[in-house]
Amino acid sequence: MAITDWPADERPREKLLGRGAAALSDAELLALFLRVGIRGKTAVDLARELLGTFGSLTRLCAAPANEFAAIPGMGLAKYAQLQAVMELARRALSEQMNDADVFESPATVRDWLRLRIGSLPHEVFYVLLLDARHRLIEAAELFRGTLTQTSVYPREVVKLALARNAAAVILAHNHPSGAAEPSSADELLTRSLKQALELVDIRVLDHFIVTAHAKPLSFAERGLL
Repeated sequence: MAITDWPADERPREKLLGRGAAALSDAELLALFLRVGIRGKTAVDLARELLGTFGSLTRLCAAPANEFAAIPGMGLAKYAQLQAVMELARRALSEQMNDADVFESPATVRDWLRLRIGSLPHEVFYVLLLDARHRLIEAAELFRGTLTQTSVYPREVVKLALARNAAAVILAHNHPSGAAEPSSADELLTRSLKQALELVDIRVLDHFIVTAHAKPLSFAERGLL
């Protein structure tokens, strides 16, 4: 049965307009993005198959271009559209962090970090550089490593923070394994960076460990700073 033959209040577009986007399932939201299905399958059917193939919406959005484009009914044009949507979301969150003290909306920082680095297959280290009012100056990827390890040099973090005239920083790195718990190496690195930055009067406000499917872990909330 075509979606146009469904009851009006069950069609994804009408449901969104009447009850808001939050009322839709992942498959329904994805169906609105796809717009049309393929022969024998509605857009909702196709969306459900995509979610089943990749395992989750997060993994779907982070899929490599060749894997996404290989799915019947997809292709590089759809892949480009999906990545554009993801980047729009990141930029919208970045604007929120630019406009106000980041600690007025900690959920925004967490959401941005998950969108930016949560699904990466390799480990990266980010520094969010903040001004004296804790507004975002720049978010910089400083180091990139393997699946389990990356090399972070405190002098490079200090150098960048001084160059951008930052008053404070938030540190973040991802765990591609999916385990959000900090390792002893993570704790040692955090102490080293905090000590190095304190020498030039720059505060470390937090350090987040980010994964694809869990709320980023905060060192400050754990009492590890």
